[in-house]
Amino acid sequence: MQYDYLVLGSGIAGLTFALNAAPHGSVAILTKKQRSESNTNYAQGGVAAAIGVDDSWELHLQDTLIAGAGLCDREAVEVLVRNGPRLIHWLIELGAQFDRTSEDAIALGREGGHSRNRIIHAADHTGYEIERTLLIAARKSPNITVLEHYQALDLIMEHGACVGVQVLDTLTGDLFEIRARAVMLATGGCGQVYLHTSNPPIATGDGIAMAWRAGATIANMEFIQFHPTTLYHTEAPSFLISEAVRGEGGILKRRDGYRFMPDYDPRAELAPRDIVARAIDAELKKTGDPCVYLDITHLNAEFIKHRFPTIYQTCLQYDIDITQEPIPVVPAAHYTCGGVWTDLEGRTTVPRLYACGEVAYTGVHGANRLASNSLLEALVFAERAAQHATARLDEPPPTPRPSCITAQLPLIEPAPAVADRAYNWDDDRLQIRQLMQKKVGIVRTVQRLQEARCQLEPLAAQIEAAYRTLPPSVESCEARNLAACALLITNSALARKESRGLHYVLDYPDTREEFATCPTLITPP
Repeated sequence: MQYDYLVLGSGIAGLTFALNAAPHGSVAILTKKQRSESNTNYAQGGVAAAIGVDDSWELHLQDTLIAGAGLCDREAVEVLVRNGPRLIHWLIELGAQFDRTSEDAIALGREGGHSRNRIIHAADHTGYEIERTLLIAARKSPNITVLEHYQALDLIMEHGACVGVQVLDTLTGDLFEIRARAVMLATGGCGQVYLHTSNPPIATGDGIAMAWRAGATIANMEFIQFHPTTLYHTEAPSFLISEAVRGEGGILKRRDGYRFMPDYDPRAELAPRDIVARAIDAELKKTGDPCVYLDITHLNAEFIKHRFPTIYQTCLQYDIDITQEPIPVVPAAHYTCGGVWTDLEGRTTVPRLYACGEVAYTGVHGANRLASNSLLEALVFAERAAQHATARLDEPPPTPRPSCITAQLPLIEPAPAVADRAYNWDDDRLQIRQLMQKKVGIVRTVQRLQEARCQLEPLAAQIEAAYRTLPPSVESCEARNLAACALLITNSALARKESRGLHYVLDYPDTREEFATCPTLITPP
């Protein structure tokens, strides 16, 4: 197959790029599941933009920089917050239905780390509404083709440039190539590298791992955001309890009813996610309890049902009436703040390869993502990437500024053993997830990180040997990519000898000023 533009991923970043590129040529959107299956579709809280009468892009900028703990790229953040309001109106023009206080006024919520009400939302299923809107627009474009049930295996490189992708048809098992003038990675993050995650099963770090194998620079992989509140229930898969619940007045309590967040931060429940997640982690270790509780029973019951219909109905399936009883919650891996390094146009260090959304590192999030900036980042930088790819594709690739922190490059050589067809990929995947949860989680130590690396390296080698021996499958691709991402995260965490934002190491509890503007780079030789 041959197209002008090839997009891997059908979330907000991929669809936004496709819609902006379509007037200039043919576009294929590749997705390994159905077209609506993406991290975007599961985003509950909303999208942040300074559209309120008491708000400004300057205030949004400052809130983002504060949350990022000194590691944000100020220029990238300014691009984000200046363009945000315009792209919100673009979504509305496409047909997105956001909550309103009146016919002319969009309802604005507030989440942790924001100094103003600026969260545009559609009840508690904002991502679904945006995904719905963009998919409808994509269907109307004669230049956009959506290819479902196709697993990308690896990028095709010729003369140092990306010219396409090797693909597995997951329904027939056929292998083939899709070639394009430009390739956009919009594959989302790698939340499935952890045992407890709010991410859907597709979030296996495919784009990050493929880009790394193709020679792209990777940045800031140590900064994994753990969402403080996912539903804790023995029969329930990880289900996110939106930040907006705390934004509307939800209170975190221990089992004995004690409200603990004021002990950790003057902003209490509205502190940034990294602070809240570490506070919950500390309380669980202190008490030995399996979870804490998020209480909104003091709010009006009808308001709760209207504002959080998805959360209300989901909890009700597990006999939890959130209007009458608190919600049991635990932290879970939620967002990959690092990823494939890009410039302000979404360009990677590999010619003709772009990356946007959670797969990318733009510099916007720094050491901790401000709530609801992720959907906005995908919108803003996917539009800019499309503008570049359709007008200035042949420009030389960008080069990151030198950093004072460089992580060890993971080297994954296949083990000598040859696997047989009874090989169990699920066992490998579970080993990776359990190891990362135990040794590379919310609070880290150098010893646990080193132990993780020592265990991951032979496991990754074993997976690589099996991958090269057996026929390719979704399971083998995902296990291979998870192993690569696990090593990228662990090596990056070992390289940063300080605590900052989401990266907290007991051996280095202080923040070091000399690292304030230093992203962690993993650059191929």
